[in-house]
Amino acid sequence: MNDPRYLASEPWQKQFATAVRKNVNTYFKERGLSTKGDGRMVVKTIAMLAMYLVPFVLLLTLPISGWWAFPLAVLMGVGMAGIGMAVMHDAVHGSASSRQWLNKALGSSMYLVGSNVLTWKIQHNVMHHTHTNINEVDHDIGSRGLLRFSEHAKLKWVHRFQHVHAFFFYGLLTITKLVNDFFMLVKFNKSGLTAKEGLKPKREVVKLSFMKAGYLAIFIGLPMIFSALTWWQVLLGFFVMHFVSGVILGSVFQLAHVVEGADQPVPDEQNTIHNDWAVHEVLTTADFARNNRFLNWYVGGLNFQIEHHLFPHISHLHYRKIAPIVERTALEFGLKYNLKPSFFAALASHARRLKQLGRPQLVPVPVR
Repeated sequence: MNDPRYLASEPWQKQFATAVRKNVNTYFKERGLSTKGDGRMVVKTIAMLAMYLVPFVLLLTLPISGWWAFPLAVLMGVGMAGIGMAVMHDAVHGSASSRQWLNKALGSSMYLVGSNVLTWKIQHNVMHHTHTNINEVDHDIGSRGLLRFSEHAKLKWVHRFQHVHAFFFYGLLTITKLVNDFFMLVKFNKSGLTAKEGLKPKREVVKLSFMKAGYLAIFIGLPMIFSALTWWQVLLGFFVMHFVSGVILGSVFQLAHVVEGADQPVPDEQNTIHNDWAVHEVLTTADFARNNRFLNWYVGGLNFQIEHHLFPHISHLHYRKIAPIVERTALEFGLKYNLKPSFFAALASHARRLKQLGRPQLVPVPVR
């Protein structure tokens, strides 16, 4: 499917887009605040990197047994997810700092967790953020074998149980991305998206291969050489680390879009979505657990996805403050604002939505 276009169906939709931007910009201007990250970002970056790298250094330098290595692998998985959500994400969007070299450096933390900046930027920044929840365009809701995230994707019998087995497959998210990045890059090279980024496709394949090999050499090779663990304990720990990270990342990402009340529109015959883009983002996205301070800190504002989709250039550090402004503006224009009050409420809504998507008859479920 080609990229759809967005066309406001009524004048108020353009007025909403203008009003919400004006109201949020006024918040920053009146307080003299930068929309980028501040000192809190420094503390968070150090904390996430430490959670990931300190256990790794301990494994290499201390005679740690397999039993003690397990909780360290779990902690590394938590840190890996934290780097992706709270450090890399803002940086690749250019919102972590007003200094672009620092955004680039922090964005490169993605290489530390075995992933790739270019494939992420195209899949997430370009395709997901522009065409949220549109089947075959937004890869984040693309059906993947045993999982069906879109009501417009082909239904298979195995999807009937996806609300049970989905979370296990979320655990495979980051470890399969070690290989899937190659397939994605080849696809982006063929479609011309790599060239649109001003990059040479062949050079990016070589770069990706080098970075993946380096990652595996460090996080598998070094423990095999320097730690007290056996080869199979190293591989098991590597899998545990990625599994923990995958469950966290997969769950948090889906709680913002595959929940009750999040629309999944289909373009018409002219490949047009009859909503202004800003309206489309509000209707296809959800917030959750806005008052949970720990969650706000750890997931890097991914629980404020409505604000993030409307203002990806603003650091997540500000989302808690601007969320009431966005919500109030949306309600003034009669737009539904999909807010789940807690993490567990969002998780339950996601499970119900998965169950609904696994049934042959799609019956609308009211927002809770």
